[in-house]
Amino acid sequence: MKSGILAAAAAAVVVTATAGAQAATLDTVKSRGFVQCGVNAGLPGFGSPDSAGNWTGLDVDYCRAVAVAIFNDPNKVKFTPLSAQQRFPAIQSGEVDLLSRNTTVTLTRDTSVGLNFAPVTYYDGQGFMVNKKLGVKSAKELNGATVCVQSGTTTELNLADFFRSNNMSYNPVVIESNDEVNAAYFAGRCDVLTTDVSGLAGTRAGVAPVPDDHVILPEVISKEPLAPAVRHGDDQWFDIVKWTINVAIQAEEFGITSKNVDEFVNSKNPDILRFLGTTPGMGKALGLDEKYAYNVVKKVGNYGEVFDRNVGPGTPLKLERGLNALWTKGGLQYSAPFR
Repeated sequence: MKSGILAAAAAAVVVTATAGAQAATLDTVKSRGFVQCGVNAGLPGFGSPDSAGNWTGLDVDYCRAVAVAIFNDPNKVKFTPLSAQQRFPAIQSGEVDLLSRNTTVTLTRDTSVGLNFAPVTYYDGQGFMVNKKLGVKSAKELNGATVCVQSGTTTELNLADFFRSNNMSYNPVVIESNDEVNAAYFAGRCDVLTTDVSGLAGTRAGVAPVPDDHVILPEVISKEPLAPAVRHGDDQWFDIVKWTINVAIQAEEFGITSKNVDEFVNSKNPDILRFLGTTPGMGKALGLDEKYAYNVVKKVGNYGEVFDRNVGPGTPLKLERGLNALWTKGGLQYSAPFR
């Protein structure tokens, strides 16, 4: 009997603690007056500051989208640049409310690291970049190569798996800082730079002294679904981040953009009326304004707009949509229903 009482008391403590945690982040963010967002210290197209200290990038825009969902103001966000090693302690400790830093969803990160991942904002995969003068056309030609790789990443683990599975040897140059990894590669300390293909494209476009001197090899050796994350224990905050990302994806599917959103607020489509808050309910379910989705689209844009202005064909990265096209166009981007 005593053990049963103790178990019930312990369960009550857990329930109480969880209930207390569920509203904590939103309340903290509102009282503070801004979202604290962890981003890459400098990855062109995804998260980097310009010469005036203004942050831009695909990951940055999703931080701004969350700020709009809560405050209707894309500027009510502050950015904390984080290395690969710093990012998880920062979200676990509460130093940041949201991690939007080209982070791959994995089972162990979802469990033992204690992260809840929002919908994927960029489907990626790991690749290799080499100087054209090496004459290498395939990653299968890299036996014995020296490879620069960032420590504390899935990249480092995938690299070992790739060479082992192909019975090839390599000499790793493992460095903690992404900037130092890039510097080592461009200084000639290694033959190969490996990371996500999007990261290679950003590095080539934004860091390489002569971008055309470098080629990204055709092999993609892993699945790297990149997504924003929050810490375990706050379901409401997780829901807000998750359904803010879904807003961008669903808006593109509806054909709603930042430029034409006002034309849809009196649509005859009941799905669109719910989505934009003309028919109430979706905002209230999240503890947000009924017009939160309208505001996000108006002030940040839909998924396609965010993609195109940061990493698309018209940017220095020149990335095609590929897997990041909508599901209706052969890609993987797909939002759960707003109802």
